[in-house]
Formats: sequence, structure tokens, C-alpha cells
Amino acid sequence: MKKRIQYTMASVLCLLVASLAWAEMPEPGLDALWIYISRTSTYSSWGFWPDHQGMREGSAPHRPLHKVYVNEAGLTSAKPLVNVGTIVVKENHNEAEERQALTVMYKIKGYNPEAGDWFWAKYDTNGKADRFGKPAGGISCHGGAAAGDYILIHSFD
Repeated sequence: MKKRIQYTMASVLCLLVASLAWAEMPEPGLDALWIYISRTSTYSSWGFWPDHQGMREGSAPHRPLHKVYVNEAGLTSAKPLVNVGTIVVKENHNEAEERQALTVMYKIKGYNPEAGDWFWAKYDTNGKADRFGKPAGGISCHGGAAAGDYILIHSFD
């Protein structure tokens, strides 16, 4: 009986923590997302997918170098489709490894079902976005990886 109570309490605690984490997720808007990744849950404190860690060579438009951070929702996604609430932040760097821009993918249930429910944003280093929402270029580029939930740099195998 004691173990059952402990298990129940642990389950309730996990659900509470998960609901609190979801409650703080930003709306699909530029300012809210920027504040979230730069202040609320600083993306640079997140992890890397095991097969794509640290500074890497990139391909257009994320070149010559990039670094990709993934929040806990994404890191705990064992297979596509990734968890709702997944945020992927790609730092785009020049050859001197200076950050030039941030490209963000944010999985929001019901936002854009035709393209995996991803909200996309490209920010400069000051948080000003020049492309966001459902950009045709990003969707068409990542569309070749629709089976992997539009994620090009990580294999779920």
C-alpha cells in the first residue's frame, strides 16, 4: 500500500511539473518566442541531439557554421513526430564563429498541420525577426524531411 501511495504521488508530481512547464510555453508570436528563448528558458542552456553536437558546418542558408540547441521536449522525443512544445534553435555563425542570426522552429499543436505544426522564425542577434510564421522557403527546404517531422539535422534511428 505504501508503494502504491508513493507511486501515485510521484505520478501526480510529474503531471504537475509537466503542466507547469507547458503553461510557461510562449504563444506563437515573435516577441513571446524571443523572450522565451532569450530570457525565460535561455536556449543556450538546452542540450544537443547526440548526433549533432556543438559547432558544425552548415548548408544554405545556415552556413558556413551553425550550432543547434534543443529544449527538453525535443530531446525526449524518441521518434517523429516530436513532442508538442519542442523548440529547436539554430545559431547561424560566420567563419570567425560569430553568431549572425537565430533560426527557430517551434512545434505548436494545430498551428500549421500542413507543415508539421511548426512555427518558424529567423531573428537577428538583437531579436528582430525578418521571416516568421509559415515561410515558404523554410517549409519547402525542410519539407524533404517531412517523414522526420521536418528535422534535417537529427536522425531518430
